[in-house]
Amino acid sequence: MTLDPRIREGLLVSKTVTLPRLNRLSPSLESTALKIMEESGELAQAIGKLRGLSGERQRLEEAEAMQMVARELVDVAQTAVTMMFVLEEQYGIDLEAILKEHITKLRLKGYCD
Repeated sequence: MTLDPRIREGLLVSKTVTLPRLNRLSPSLESTALKIMEESGELAQAIGKLRGLSGERQRLEEAEAMQMVARELVDVAQTAVTMMFVLEEQYGIDLEAILKEHITKLRLKGYCD
């Protein structure tokens, strides 16, 4: 078995996603939280279609369903990023500090190096 060289070197393997601040919106904390729940529901629905859990007789083919899952996941991520902008701009939250705390917490729990 071959490990990713970054893992052997003790580096954190991560995925960087850059999503824009959206224009022409006036999101509030509440509206953005509701939107995250809506998008999460759509993600769950896409997974349900993959597994045939939606009550429909016809399941989607795996490749088509996984594309749908990926699209819905990005919608969830975009909405989460929008909430990050709301927290920074409307409430003065230092998200960089929060992200560092989060990584530290994950390391302490043994979820990453």
